[in-house]
Amino acid sequence: MINRYTAFIKSKYLFKKTDRILLAVSAGIDSVVMADLFHQAGFNFGIAHCNFGLRGKESDGDETFTQKLARQYKVPFFTTRFNTSEFASSRKISIQMAARELRYTWFEEIRSAEKFDFIATAHHLDDQVETFLINLIRGTGISGLHGISAKQGFIIRPLLFLYRNEIAEYARENRIPFREDSSNNDDKYIRNKIRLNIIPLLEEINPEVRQTITSEIKILGGWEDIGKKEIKRKIPGILKQRKENTIIELDALKQSPHYELIAWEILSSFDFNSSVVSNILANIDGSSGRTFLSPTHRLVADRDSLIIQPIKSSPDKTGRMISDKRKNISWPVKLSFSVHENILNLPIPPGKEFASLDYDKLVFPLEIRKWKAGDSFHPFGMKGKKKVSDLLIDEKISLPDKENTYVLCSSGKIAWVVGRRIDQRFRITPKTARIYAILMTDV
Repeated sequence: MINRYTAFIKSKYLFKKTDRILLAVSAGIDSVVMADLFHQAGFNFGIAHCNFGLRGKESDGDETFTQKLARQYKVPFFTTRFNTSEFASSRKISIQMAARELRYTWFEEIRSAEKFDFIATAHHLDDQVETFLINLIRGTGISGLHGISAKQGFIIRPLLFLYRNEIAEYARENRIPFREDSSNNDDKYIRNKIRLNIIPLLEEINPEVRQTITSEIKILGGWEDIGKKEIKRKIPGILKQRKENTIIELDALKQSPHYELIAWEILSSFDFNSSVVSNILANIDGSSGRTFLSPTHRLVADRDSLIIQPIKSSPDKTGRMISDKRKNISWPVKLSFSVHENILNLPIPPGKEFASLDYDKLVFPLEIRKWKAGDSFHPFGMKGKKKVSDLLIDEKISLPDKENTYVLCSSGKIAWVVGRRIDQRFRITPKTARIYAILMTDV
């Protein structure tokens, strides 16, 4: 097993022998086996555990178990507790989404503060199969059917070569203790419903359905890569730029037998969602003059082209400047500000309503304003730039909330998409001398 494990890590270029890895350990069999494999392989790692407070004494027992595990391996241990139910209720999201948001935010905070290179989660091939079926049911297109990536940013998944039964066999042969999560048998959750009910039915038809789906995922991923490369190759001959307007030449577009896929690739980059794209394509041979809107752009159908224009908002009268002496503001967003010289004395509430920035990297006065088309920043925890509009789409923000999203700017650079994500360039580091803490107080 160790040889297969290290070979998978090398083949996927997950990390180097010298890297420090933060393991997300729940106390369940998957993550405990992952920790044992890291230990047996001699890798440098620490253990992080989230207590979501959802199962009472059972959750507390998981926390105690993982702490003993870290002590046994003589590795750093980090733990935190969340009021997950309250967070989910305040955000009007499911418990599962709340737990995911809380844990990944906290994992990244620990990774950055403690200088770990990557965060390892214990996803395996059965998770891959279940995710494929979930996305197939929901209808995500081919992009949702290529499965879970072994490496995505700072997240690595070193067990993504094993099935659940192989993990169980390894635990049994090596007498590795772990804790059962009683919620895994509750089929009110869609993933459990698929694992407990749907997959057994599929196995009656094809006993090797898990392996079959895993193979199909690899094939679909390859075709997706090929398709995207082909689409990108054809796009330059279809698009023209006229000052601020982007023109889609319909004759050039329709020369491709799969022009719908090319249109989707183009239009989605201007924030048009799938339903609007479908309406645009249904009207592609219709009368000119019809208009379609995305949060950032307007598309006007002409006789032989589609004209995409950025939506120009009127000057934002609700924007304002913030001096370094300001302690709070009540408009356009209720925020409080404070400066701290010791991170140990800095209260960090869970959630995205709080931002901690490097005070000495900021240029005052700061500006707070509504986001606008074309805004981009460097999201914390990610490499490279991202459009604010893409962030809001990825987080499935409703249109009213998008229209009321603000950005905090330092000398023209976005330091914080308020209530969403800080900019990597303004994050706190071990070299930070002073911390600028900002809290939304009207949530």
